[in-house]
Amino acid sequence: MNVIRAQNLACPIDGARLEFHGKQVDCENGHVFDIARQGYVNLLPVQHKRSKQPGDSKEMVSARTRFLDSGVYEPVADKLAEIACAQVSGDKETCFMDAGCGEGYYFNYVFNSLENKEGCGDLSFVGLDISKEAIVGAAKRNKQITWLVGTNRQPPLEPASVDVITCVFGFQSFEGFEKILRPGGRLVLVEPGPDHLKELRELIYSDVRKTDPPDLFGVAEAGYVVRDRQPLQFKTGAIGNRQINDLLVMTPHFYRANKQGREAAQKRDILVLTVEIYVTVFEKTGGLASRKKSSS
Repeated sequence: MNVIRAQNLACPIDGARLEFHGKQVDCENGHVFDIARQGYVNLLPVQHKRSKQPGDSKEMVSARTRFLDSGVYEPVADKLAEIACAQVSGDKETCFMDAGCGEGYYFNYVFNSLENKEGCGDLSFVGLDISKEAIVGAAKRNKQITWLVGTNRQPPLEPASVDVITCVFGFQSFEGFEKILRPGGRLVLVEPGPDHLKELRELIYSDVRKTDPPDLFGVAEAGYVVRDRQPLQFKTGAIGNRQINDLLVMTPHFYRANKQGREAAQKRDILVLTVEIYVTVFEKTGGLASRKKSSS
């Protein structure tokens, strides 16, 4: 594989193409964005923020880094890499984007898997997350990936310039993704299944109900068809107290659980978890953007 720098960054203010010049990126209209010393670019304007520090906190990023680096979720990364790599064929240029990339564990795993894939052309990689703390962590993992602070609703990339988007346990914006995917482009979505982390949920909640499988209603309206859907379920080995609490902190369960639930997790020494996910591959077929164009 030949890794090239992403050339499809778009100004978050006016949508014009961004060009790299030294330690900055800028557009033809004079908007300039610095490349941070860690190597990422912040393309999240103040007007797109819903809070002062949106996204995961430094504590959440640290907890997720420790937990994922322990290898507990490696089967998830393997399955994602297997399916994501299958979307690349021939020697054409391909742009990958990880939407809600967090601290970069999964995207770096995909990157490393593609290094060993034969028959790839030029590949560019863009990792996007709304959390500056997460992107700082991601930039430490891989200097060949273009890491950006930005939103999935308004990804700072040129229209129809991305071939494959991955989104792992993240906030998906089908409309935002549809704008930047090329016709025929693929979206690889990883979502939790009904029994995902049921042992943790039984520990921290008094009433636990199975969650519904991912709802695909309305996806066709947003311009996609489902091309593949694969489940994955496995039991982790016994994880210790530190990992239990890192897992709790890195998930929304930390904020949903009450004080008693969090204390129960903090006291637990050993836990074996069920991991259940669905990996769904969507293909862009048209949808919102094309309909708006045809009706104008």
